[in-house]
Amino acid sequence: MSRRTPKLPSWLPIDLYILALIGTVVLAALLPASGRAADVAGGASTGAVALLFFLYGARLSTGEALDGLKHWRLHLTVLICTFVAFPLLGLASKGLVPYVLSPQLQAGFLFLCLVPSTIQSSIAFTSIARGNVPAAICAGSFSSIAGIFLTPLLAALLLGGTGGGFSADSLLKIVLQLLVPFVAGQLMRRWIGGFLVRHKKVLGYVDRGSILLVVYTAFSEGMVAGVWHQVTPARLGALLGAEAVLLALMLSLTWYGAKRLGFDRGDRIAIQFAGSKKSLAAGLPMASVLFGAHASLAVLPLMLFHQMQLMVCAVIAKRRSHDPEPAPAPGTAPGPAEELSPATGRA
Repeated sequence: MSRRTPKLPSWLPIDLYILALIGTVVLAALLPASGRAADVAGGASTGAVALLFFLYGARLSTGEALDGLKHWRLHLTVLICTFVAFPLLGLASKGLVPYVLSPQLQAGFLFLCLVPSTIQSSIAFTSIARGNVPAAICAGSFSSIAGIFLTPLLAALLLGGTGGGFSADSLLKIVLQLLVPFVAGQLMRRWIGGFLVRHKKVLGYVDRGSILLVVYTAFSEGMVAGVWHQVTPARLGALLGAEAVLLALMLSLTWYGAKRLGFDRGDRIAIQFAGSKKSLAAGLPMASVLFGAHASLAVLPLMLFHQMQLMVCAVIAKRRSHDPEPAPAPGTAPGPAEELSPATGRA
């Protein structure tokens, strides 16, 4: 008899990458980089961020993105949810200071609301729920592209001097570390695109390893600066409660708002999953550039929200998959759900 590897219930996704992130945070708490080691880690982190955005640019197919513009109403709806509705709720969180959230955690909460949407996990959940997968692919891609430009601009406008401060030097860092590598990747795509497709799995490890390095550097700086003494268990519980309310509001807004706008079931599913989620992969490198030594507290709300959205959206997607549905319209057939796992989809 063959042995089968025991599997976790599909409705309870445990993101192994989140466990790796937690392990990285613990490592930074026990063995933070300081002195010369901090300089080396900081330089490596800067290079890792530039590499990430170079790969983002090299992987993005401009032609496919332009083809997706045909469904512009759906994509515009997702963009409004991501870069208008979310930031407004983030601004409302200022009312939680100082009794619920500390000023530093509130800045991280607001930054979470400025980050672009996910791509792979939005596709995975849309596929499981039998929604409009092509629309989810395009919506996530558009959000990621827009986020490279809009997230730093919104941070400059809404965060102001919070955290590391936003100055001409910060703007220069954003251009050099984010925009220049992204544009370079786009320009190099015609020569290296095939290589990236053939080695997609290996490059996925490069992506995740780079982000772990960014997290280690950020949390090491926080440990050396003593910022973690500001986070009590009560503050952490309050942050989780605020994020649960934020996620519930956005899931409701995207689902019922899309219905009011006249979208069909498949489109509503794509809007709900693409419009209610935030990208850990895009947010962590941006936070390291925008917040500097204060990045550890800034990324904590995003890390917690990431795992929360995975678990909640997995339950919703599973239930939506059992909904009665009429014959699918052309172009809305679900993709191969078995190839996309919500527990492993990069966000």
